[in-house]
Amino acid sequence: MQMRFLPSIITALTALTLTSCSTTTAEQYEATALTSYSWQVKYANDLTSQPQPRIETFATTSMLNRNGVKPSGAVVGPDDRGLWWPTLPPRPSVEQVEQRKKLQEEVGKPELLKDIKYKLTYGVGNAQNTLPTNYEVYRQVVKAYPQRTPLQLTLGVNDNSVEKAEPLSK
Repeated sequence: MQMRFLPSIITALTALTLTSCSTTTAEQYEATALTSYSWQVKYANDLTSQPQPRIETFATTSMLNRNGVKPSGAVVGPDDRGLWWPTLPPRPSVEQVEQRKKLQEEVGKPELLKDIKYKLTYGVGNAQNTLPTNYEVYRQVVKAYPQRTPLQLTLGVNDNSVEKAEPLSK
C-alpha cells in the first residue's frame, strides 16, 4: 500500500531538485530598500463579519535607501534596522474618506501602514539583474559595499529572488 506513493514522492523530489537554488558571484551590486507609508481605509457592508473588506489607499510617501547610505532629504531615521523613512503622508480627511464610501457601507478608521520592499541589482558579464530580496541580504550588501567585497549570491527557486549573500575573500 505504501509503495503507491513512492513514484509521486520521487517525482516531487525531482521537481524540487530541478527548481532548486543556484549561486552566482557578484562583484558589482547595489541593494535598495524602498520604505513607504500609506494611509488605508477599509470599507464593507459589515466591518465585523465581512472577511475581505474593500480597501482604499489614500496618500503614500516613500524613500529609496541605497546600500545603507542616508538618502538626500531623509529626516526620519535611521531606525533599528538602519533604514531611513519618508515624512508621513497627510492623513485623509473625513470628507475624503466619505467620498469613497458606497451605499450601505461602513467605514473603518484610517490606518497608517509601513512597508519595505528590498531589491538587489547585480552584474553578470554585461547584463544586470534586479531581483527581490530580504533584509538579511540588504544588510550583507551594506557591510560589503564600502570595500566592494565580492559576494556569493544564493538565488531562490527559478532564480526569481536573492535569498542569501555571503562575502568572498579578495
